[in-house]
Amino acid sequence: MQLDDLKLLLQRHFTDGLVTVVGSGLSCAEGLPGMGALAAHLQSTIEAVISDDDKELWAQLSPMIAQLGLEAALLAKPPSATLEAAIVSKTAELIAQREREIVTEVFQKKRTLRFTRLLAHLLKPTAGIPVVTTNYDRLIEVASEEAGLGVDTLFVGQFAGHLNEKESRLSFCRDVTLTKGRVHYRFRERVNVFKPHGSLDWYYREGKPVSYAGELPLPRLIITPGLNKFRNGYESPFDRHRERANSAIDKASRFLIIGYGFNDDHLETHLTPRIRSGIPTLLLTHSLSENALKLARENANVIAVQHAVAADGKEGSLLFVNKMEEFVPDLALWDLGVLISKVLEP
Repeated sequence: MQLDDLKLLLQRHFTDGLVTVVGSGLSCAEGLPGMGALAAHLQSTIEAVISDDDKELWAQLSPMIAQLGLEAALLAKPPSATLEAAIVSKTAELIAQREREIVTEVFQKKRTLRFTRLLAHLLKPTAGIPVVTTNYDRLIEVASEEAGLGVDTLFVGQFAGHLNEKESRLSFCRDVTLTKGRVHYRFRERVNVFKPHGSLDWYYREGKPVSYAGELPLPRLIITPGLNKFRNGYESPFDRHRERANSAIDKASRFLIIGYGFNDDHLETHLTPRIRSGIPTLLLTHSLSENALKLARENANVIAVQHAVAADGKEGSLLFVNKMEEFVPDLALWDLGVLISKVLEP
Protein backbone atom coordinates (compact mmCIF):
# COMPACT_ATOMS: atom_id res chain seq x y z
CA MET A 1 0.00 0.00 0.00
CA GLN A 2 1.27 3.43 -0.93
CA LEU A 3 1.87 5.77 2.01
CA ASP A 4 -0.61 8.37 0.74
CA ASP A 5 -3.30 5.69 0.41
CA LEU A 6 -2.56 4.51 3.95
CA LYS A 7 -2.83 8.04 5.34
CA LEU A 8 -6.15 8.56 3.57
CA LEU A 9 -7.43 5.25 4.94
CA LEU A 10 -6.51 6.28 8.47
CA GLN A 11 -7.91 9.79 8.12
CA ARG A 12 -11.29 8.41 7.06
CA HIS A 13 -11.56 6.55 10.34
CA PHE A 14 -11.91 9.76 12.35
CA THR A 15 -15.57 10.46 11.70
CA ASP A 16 -19.03 10.13 13.27
CA GLY A 17 -19.80 7.58 15.97
CA LEU A 18 -16.23 7.09 17.15
CA VAL A 19 -15.69 5.63 20.62
CA THR A 20 -12.14 5.73 21.97
CA VAL A 21 -10.82 3.02 24.27
CA VAL A 22 -7.60 3.86 26.11
CA GLY A 23 -5.40 1.32 27.87
CA SER A 24 -2.20 1.56 29.86
CA GLY A 25 -0.10 1.80 26.69
CA LEU A 26 -0.98 5.47 26.21
CA SER A 27 -0.16 6.34 29.82
CA CYS A 28 3.12 4.44 29.52
CA ALA A 29 3.95 6.43 26.39
CA GLU A 30 3.55 9.59 28.48
CA GLY A 31 5.86 8.20 31.16
CA LEU A 32 3.63 6.45 33.67
CA PRO A 33 4.80 3.06 34.99
CA GLY A 34 3.63 -0.10 33.25
CA MET A 35 2.86 -3.48 34.75
CA GLY A 36 6.54 -4.42 34.96
CA ALA A 37 7.48 -1.27 36.87
CA LEU A 38 4.48 -1.73 39.15
CA ALA A 39 5.51 -5.31 39.91
CA ALA A 40 9.05 -4.15 40.71
CA HIS A 41 7.70 -1.43 43.01
CA LEU A 42 5.56 -3.93 44.89
CA GLN A 43 8.45 -6.36 45.21
CA SER A 44 10.66 -3.71 46.77
CA THR A 45 8.20 -1.91 49.07
CA ILE A 46 5.21 -3.98 50.09
CA GLU A 47 6.75 -6.18 52.78
CA ALA A 48 7.36 -3.13 54.95
CA VAL A 49 3.63 -2.43 55.26
CA ILE A 50 1.98 -5.87 55.55
CA SER A 51 1.32 -8.26 58.43
CA ASP A 52 3.28 -11.44 59.15
CA ASP A 53 0.44 -13.54 57.75
CA ASP A 54 0.43 -11.54 54.54
CA LYS A 55 4.21 -11.77 54.37
CA GLU A 56 3.85 -15.54 54.17
CA LEU A 57 1.35 -15.16 51.33
CA TRP A 58 3.58 -12.61 49.61
CA ALA A 59 6.54 -14.99 49.89
CA GLN A 60 4.53 -17.41 47.75
CA LEU A 61 3.35 -14.72 45.35
CA SER A 62 6.67 -12.96 44.85
CA PRO A 63 8.43 -15.67 42.78
CA MET A 64 5.21 -16.20 40.80
CA ILE A 65 5.15 -12.51 39.92
CA ALA A 66 8.75 -12.70 38.74
CA GLN A 67 7.95 -15.73 36.63
CA LEU A 68 4.42 -15.07 35.34
CA GLY A 69 3.94 -11.33 35.64
CA LEU A 70 1.79 -9.46 38.13
CA GLU A 71 -1.71 -10.07 36.80
CA ALA A 72 -1.17 -13.75 35.99
CA ALA A 73 0.29 -14.34 39.46
CA LEU A 74 -2.62 -12.62 41.21
CA LEU A 75 -5.07 -14.62 39.12
CA ALA A 76 -3.30 -17.86 40.03
CA LYS A 77 -3.10 -16.98 43.73
CA PRO A 78 -5.59 -14.30 44.81
CA PRO A 79 -4.40 -12.05 47.66
CA SER A 80 -6.13 -11.75 51.01
CA ALA A 81 -8.29 -8.68 51.59
CA THR A 82 -5.55 -7.00 53.63
CA LEU A 83 -2.84 -7.83 51.10
CA GLU A 84 -5.04 -6.55 48.32
CA ALA A 85 -5.50 -3.28 50.22
CA ALA A 86 -1.72 -2.94 50.49
CA ILE A 87 -1.35 -3.64 46.75
CA VAL A 88 -3.94 -0.94 45.98
CA SER A 89 -2.11 1.53 48.22
CA LYS A 90 1.31 0.87 46.71
CA THR A 91 -0.08 0.88 43.17
CA ALA A 92 -1.69 4.26 43.73
CA GLU A 93 1.48 5.55 45.39
CA LEU A 94 3.65 4.82 42.36
CA ILE A 95 1.20 6.02 39.72
CA ALA A 96 0.30 9.20 41.62
CA GLN A 97 3.94 10.14 42.06
CA ARG A 98 4.70 9.95 38.36
CA GLU A 99 1.35 11.51 37.44
CA ARG A 100 2.25 14.58 39.53
CA GLU A 101 5.49 14.99 37.61
CA ILE A 102 3.74 14.77 34.25
CA VAL A 103 0.90 17.11 35.23
CA THR A 104 3.43 19.61 36.57
CA GLU A 105 5.10 19.69 33.16
CA VAL A 106 1.70 20.17 31.51
CA PHE A 107 0.81 22.95 33.96
CA GLN A 108 4.10 24.71 33.22
CA LYS A 109 3.51 24.33 29.47
CA LYS A 110 6.61 22.18 29.12
CA ARG A 111 4.71 19.37 27.41
CA THR A 112 1.50 18.69 25.52
CA LEU A 113 -0.15 15.34 26.07
CA ARG A 114 -0.82 13.21 23.01
CA PHE A 115 -4.51 13.01 23.83
CA THR A 116 -4.78 16.81 23.89
CA ARG A 117 -3.50 16.89 20.33
CA LEU A 118 -5.83 14.07 19.29
CA LEU A 119 -8.95 15.87 20.54
CA ALA A 120 -8.41 18.65 18.01
CA HIS A 121 -9.11 16.08 15.27
CA LEU A 122 -12.16 14.35 16.78
CA LEU A 123 -15.73 15.35 16.04
CA LYS A 124 -17.52 16.83 19.06
CA PRO A 125 -21.01 15.27 19.35
CA THR A 126 -23.50 17.23 21.43
CA ALA A 127 -23.71 14.34 23.92
CA GLY A 128 -19.95 14.47 24.47
CA ILE A 129 -16.95 12.50 23.18
CA PRO A 130 -17.10 9.00 24.71
CA VAL A 131 -13.81 7.71 26.09
CA VAL A 132 -13.47 4.41 27.94
CA THR A 133 -10.27 3.87 29.88
CA THR A 134 -9.06 1.11 32.17
CA ASN A 135 -6.38 3.44 33.55
CA TYR A 136 -6.40 4.82 37.10
CA ASP A 137 -4.52 8.01 36.24
CA ARG A 138 -6.16 11.27 35.23
CA LEU A 139 -4.17 12.11 32.13
CA ILE A 140 -7.26 11.84 29.91
CA GLU A 141 -9.06 14.36 32.11
CA VAL A 142 -6.05 16.69 32.12
CA ALA A 143 -5.59 16.35 28.37
CA SER A 144 -9.26 17.13 27.75
CA GLU A 145 -9.22 20.33 29.79
CA GLU A 146 -5.97 21.37 28.12
CA ALA A 147 -7.83 21.03 24.83
CA GLY A 148 -10.44 23.48 26.12
CA LEU A 149 -13.14 20.86 26.68
CA GLY A 150 -15.20 19.98 29.71
CA VAL A 151 -14.83 16.60 31.42
CA ASP A 152 -17.82 14.58 32.61
CA THR A 153 -16.83 11.80 35.03
CA LEU A 154 -20.38 11.42 36.46
CA PHE A 155 -19.29 13.14 39.69
CA VAL A 156 -20.50 16.57 40.85
CA GLY A 157 -18.66 18.86 43.27
CA GLN A 158 -15.13 20.09 43.87
CA PHE A 159 -14.35 19.17 47.49
CA ALA A 160 -15.98 15.75 47.82
CA GLY A 161 -17.82 15.31 44.55
CA HIS A 162 -20.71 12.87 44.70
CA LEU A 163 -21.73 10.39 42.02
CA ASN A 164 -24.75 11.85 40.23
CA GLU A 165 -24.91 11.21 36.52
CA LYS A 166 -27.84 13.52 35.78
CA GLU A 167 -26.47 16.50 37.71
CA SER A 168 -23.05 16.00 36.17
CA ARG A 169 -24.50 16.08 32.65
CA LEU A 170 -26.72 19.10 33.36
CA SER A 171 -23.77 21.02 34.82
CA PHE A 172 -22.51 21.37 31.24
CA CYS A 173 -25.76 23.00 30.02
CA ARG A 174 -25.04 26.55 28.82
CA ASP A 175 -28.38 27.66 27.42
CA VAL A 176 -32.04 26.64 27.21
CA THR A 177 -34.39 27.92 24.52
CA LEU A 178 -38.03 27.25 23.64
CA THR A 179 -38.81 26.98 19.92
CA LYS A 180 -42.27 26.03 18.65
CA GLY A 181 -43.15 24.45 21.96
CA ARG A 182 -39.95 22.38 22.12
CA VAL A 183 -37.19 22.85 24.67
CA HIS A 184 -33.65 22.94 23.27
CA TYR A 185 -30.55 22.60 25.42
CA ARG A 186 -27.08 23.80 24.43
CA PHE A 187 -24.26 21.95 26.15
CA ARG A 188 -20.58 22.75 26.45
CA GLU A 189 -18.31 20.56 24.33
CA ARG A 190 -16.97 17.86 26.61
CA VAL A 191 -15.37 14.45 26.98
CA ASN A 192 -17.31 11.73 28.80
CA VAL A 193 -14.72 9.65 30.65
CA PHE A 194 -15.78 6.19 31.81
CA LYS A 195 -13.37 4.40 34.17
CA PRO A 196 -14.57 0.88 35.07
CA HIS A 197 -11.39 0.16 37.05
CA GLY A 198 -11.56 3.30 39.16
CA SER A 199 -9.54 6.47 39.46
CA LEU A 200 -6.87 7.95 41.69
CA ASP A 201 -9.32 10.63 42.84
CA TRP A 202 -12.04 8.23 44.01
CA TYR A 203 -12.49 7.55 47.73
CA TYR A 204 -15.24 6.31 50.04
CA ARG A 205 -16.80 8.75 52.48
CA GLU A 206 -19.50 7.58 54.89
CA GLY A 207 -20.04 4.52 52.73
CA LYS A 208 -20.47 6.45 49.47
CA PRO A 209 -18.00 7.06 46.63
CA VAL A 210 -16.68 10.60 46.31
CA SER A 211 -14.21 12.34 44.03
CA TYR A 212 -11.45 14.49 45.53
CA ALA A 213 -8.69 15.86 43.31
CA GLY A 214 -6.08 16.08 46.05
CA GLU A 215 -4.36 13.30 47.95
CA LEU A 216 -5.72 11.84 51.17
CA PRO A 217 -4.16 9.21 53.47
CA LEU A 218 -7.16 6.97 52.74
CA PRO A 219 -7.75 3.95 50.48
CA ARG A 220 -8.42 4.88 46.87
CA LEU A 221 -11.10 3.22 44.82
CA ILE A 222 -9.14 1.36 42.18
CA ILE A 223 -9.36 -2.25 41.06
CA THR A 224 -6.01 -3.98 40.90
CA PRO A 225 -5.24 -6.92 38.60
CA GLY A 226 -6.44 -10.32 39.74
CA LEU A 227 -9.64 -12.17 40.53
CA ASN A 228 -10.93 -9.58 42.97
CA LYS A 229 -11.42 -7.07 40.17
CA PHE A 230 -14.47 -9.05 39.05
CA ARG A 231 -16.01 -8.87 42.53
CA ASN A 232 -15.15 -5.22 43.04
CA GLY A 233 -16.30 -4.22 39.57
CA TYR A 234 -19.93 -4.68 40.59
CA GLU A 235 -19.78 -2.12 43.40
CA SER A 236 -20.40 1.62 43.13
CA PRO A 237 -19.01 3.65 41.39
CA PHE A 238 -17.35 0.95 39.25
CA ASP A 239 -20.70 -0.53 38.25
CA ARG A 240 -22.09 2.72 36.83
CA HIS A 241 -18.91 3.51 34.93
CA ARG A 242 -18.83 -0.03 33.56
CA GLU A 243 -22.46 0.25 32.45
CA ARG A 244 -21.84 3.59 30.72
CA ALA A 245 -18.68 2.23 29.09
CA ASN A 246 -20.50 -0.81 27.75
CA SER A 247 -23.41 1.34 26.57
CA ALA A 248 -21.01 3.56 24.61
CA ILE A 249 -19.37 0.47 23.10
CA ASP A 250 -22.77 -0.95 22.11
CA LYS A 251 -23.73 2.29 20.33
CA ALA A 252 -20.39 2.90 18.58
CA SER A 253 -20.14 3.16 14.79
CA ARG A 254 -16.36 2.73 14.95
CA PHE A 255 -13.57 2.29 17.50
CA LEU A 256 -10.20 3.91 18.11
CA ILE A 257 -8.30 1.69 20.53
CA ILE A 258 -5.02 2.98 21.96
CA GLY A 259 -2.62 0.91 24.04
CA TYR A 260 -5.24 -1.58 25.17
CA GLY A 261 -4.52 -5.31 25.36
CA PHE A 262 -8.02 -6.89 25.23
CA ASN A 263 -7.44 -8.72 28.50
CA ASP A 264 -10.23 -7.27 30.62
CA ASP A 265 -13.43 -9.29 30.98
CA HIS A 266 -15.37 -6.27 32.26
CA LEU A 267 -15.22 -4.80 28.73
CA GLU A 268 -14.59 -7.84 26.58
CA THR A 269 -18.16 -9.13 26.86
CA HIS A 270 -19.15 -6.10 24.77
CA LEU A 271 -16.07 -4.82 22.94
CA THR A 272 -14.72 -7.90 21.17
CA PRO A 273 -18.14 -9.12 19.91
CA ARG A 274 -18.82 -5.64 18.51
CA ILE A 275 -15.50 -5.65 16.68
CA ARG A 276 -16.13 -9.14 15.34
CA SER A 277 -19.56 -8.00 14.14
CA GLY A 278 -17.82 -5.71 11.65
CA ILE A 279 -17.48 -2.35 13.42
CA PRO A 280 -14.51 -0.49 11.81
CA THR A 281 -11.66 -0.52 14.32
CA LEU A 282 -8.25 1.13 14.47
CA LEU A 283 -5.78 -0.35 16.98
CA LEU A 284 -2.63 1.53 17.94
CA THR A 285 -0.14 0.00 20.35
CA HIS A 286 3.56 -0.66 20.78
CA SER A 287 3.01 -4.41 20.93
CA LEU A 288 -0.25 -6.15 20.06
CA SER A 289 -1.34 -8.62 22.73
CA GLU A 290 -2.21 -12.16 21.71
CA ASN A 291 -5.91 -11.31 21.78
CA ALA A 292 -5.43 -8.11 19.76
CA LEU A 293 -3.24 -9.92 17.24
CA LYS A 294 -5.95 -12.52 16.75
CA LEU A 295 -8.54 -9.81 16.07
CA ALA A 296 -6.27 -8.12 13.53
CA ARG A 297 -5.56 -11.36 11.67
CA GLU A 298 -9.13 -12.62 11.61
CA ASN A 299 -11.20 -9.48 10.91
CA ALA A 300 -10.96 -7.36 7.77
CA ASN A 301 -12.65 -4.43 9.53
CA VAL A 302 -9.65 -4.09 11.88
CA ILE A 303 -6.65 -1.92 11.06
CA ALA A 304 -3.87 -2.54 13.58
CA VAL A 305 -0.49 -0.87 13.92
CA GLN A 306 2.37 -1.95 16.17
CA HIS A 307 6.11 -1.38 16.51
CA ALA A 308 8.30 -3.70 14.47
CA VAL A 309 11.94 -4.30 13.55
CA ALA A 310 12.84 -5.66 10.12
CA ALA A 311 15.41 -8.38 9.51
CA ASP A 312 18.00 -5.72 8.63
CA GLY A 313 17.45 -4.02 12.01
CA LYS A 314 15.45 -1.11 10.61
CA GLU A 315 12.63 0.02 12.89
CA GLY A 316 9.16 0.93 11.74
CA SER A 317 5.53 -0.10 11.95
CA LEU A 318 3.84 -3.40 11.22
CA LEU A 319 0.38 -2.81 9.77
CA PHE A 320 -2.55 -5.19 9.56
CA VAL A 321 -4.97 -4.09 6.83
CA ASN A 322 -7.63 -6.43 5.43
CA LYS A 323 -6.01 -9.28 7.36
CA MET A 324 -2.76 -8.67 5.46
CA GLU A 325 0.55 -7.66 7.08
CA GLU A 326 2.81 -4.93 5.77
CA PHE A 327 5.98 -3.39 7.21
CA VAL A 328 6.42 0.38 6.93
CA PRO A 329 10.02 1.41 7.67
CA ASP A 330 11.11 4.55 9.54
CA LEU A 331 7.60 5.54 10.58
CA ALA A 332 6.28 4.88 14.11
CA LEU A 333 2.57 5.12 13.28
CA TRP A 334 1.76 2.97 16.31
CA ASP A 335 2.66 5.99 18.47
CA LEU A 336 -0.36 8.29 18.74
CA GLY A 337 1.85 11.37 18.63
CA VAL A 338 3.48 10.30 15.37
CA LEU A 339 0.15 9.32 13.83
CA ILE A 340 -1.23 12.77 14.66
CA SER A 341 1.82 14.52 13.16
CA LYS A 342 2.08 12.39 10.02
CA VAL A 343 -1.59 11.62 9.31
CA LEU A 344 -3.98 14.06 10.99
CA GLU A 345 -2.14 17.36 11.08
CA PRO A 346 -1.76 19.33 7.81
